[in-house]
Amino acid sequence: MDRRLPPLLVAVFINIGGFSLILPLLPFYGQVFSAGPFEVALLFAAYSFGNVFGEIYWGRQSDIWGRRKVLLVTTLVAGLSYFAFAWAPTLLVAILIRIVSGFFSGTLGVCTGFIADVSPPETRAKTMGYFGAAFSLGFAFGPVLGGLLAGETAVAESFRLPIYVAGGLSLAASAWCWAVLKDAVPPLGKGRDLPKYSEGLAFVRRQPLLLRLFVISFCGIATFASMEAIYGLWSEENFGWSAHDLGLAFLALGTGGLLAQLVLIGPLVARFGEARVIVIGLALLAVSMVLQPVIRLPISGVLLMGLLMTGHSLAFPASGALLSRNTPPERQGSTMGLMMASNAVGRIVVPPAFGLIYDRLGHDAPWYVGAGLISLVMLVAWQAVTLLDRQKAAAVTN
Repeated sequence: MDRRLPPLLVAVFINIGGFSLILPLLPFYGQVFSAGPFEVALLFAAYSFGNVFGEIYWGRQSDIWGRRKVLLVTTLVAGLSYFAFAWAPTLLVAILIRIVSGFFSGTLGVCTGFIADVSPPETRAKTMGYFGAAFSLGFAFGPVLGGLLAGETAVAESFRLPIYVAGGLSLAASAWCWAVLKDAVPPLGKGRDLPKYSEGLAFVRRQPLLLRLFVISFCGIATFASMEAIYGLWSEENFGWSAHDLGLAFLALGTGGLLAQLVLIGPLVARFGEARVIVIGLALLAVSMVLQPVIRLPISGVLLMGLLMTGHSLAFPASGALLSRNTPPERQGSTMGLMMASNAVGRIVVPPAFGLIYDRLGHDAPWYVGAGLISLVMLVAWQAVTLLDRQKAAAVTN
């Protein structure tokens, strides 16, 4: 491992720990403003809305300023936004602050740019695995800490301490970047060109495999984000869980992601190929969703969320890798940029729709709707398997 990489991984761990710390609090913090399921889902979606524009803007700025300076500034301002969030006077202000926080947290592209700076192509997949592990560890650590620090009643004072800690972790990440992180390459002084989404869309439309991968990622990631948004409300209704209980349950999410990143995805891809791993991941997603309201026990509520995250961490990295491998170098920027934008739109528009389903059709309905949607997406994924098998057969024949 390049010696310049560990400081970035520590910064990612600290920052994701702070971000994920408040996730189990949002359904309960929303109740401070008398928010219903739709409004709670908006609190989740608002962050993704800001994130879209942050990823575009900060990726370009990191070329001009350098990765270190961008990460220093963004984690600093994101930390301050958490303190403001703790004192939001209304739901509208809370949503607006979440947008700002999402914008200044839209730096995954900056982090992957740093990884590209320090790792040659032949070791980049392994390096991205380290990045995924740091992300998953932060995601496992943060919610537990948030749940432990939260109060038992749905009043603003119950959530200020954990939100302060989230802000403190973000400020700590900023200080770490200032003190330890060093740019691997000097700033270019000129930002990269924006992805040409229109060209990417035209290219994807002409490629049956890529078009299916886009459908898989859009529907699957949007559904996963929706399950995250309604899980707190559903578990409170069925198990009487507080933010403390939900924080412990979110440990299963981080653990499932870490297990998939470190243990499962490599051997599975080596044996079955990315396309079949996508099908396996989607099957785990569908099973975890449909069983949640059927079994309806606290222990299954935790284990099935871990299974949900395992499926997510298998299906969508494999989908991204397959997309990249089947896209020519001159199309990589526009196609991958379009994929990120498409996924972000799904995370913005679909969770509020599931909030309405929860409110209007019954509290178990989102699980069944989500499982049904993922089952349909599995058919699309199997079409991708068939297309790849035909391509391989044609290559052998020729």
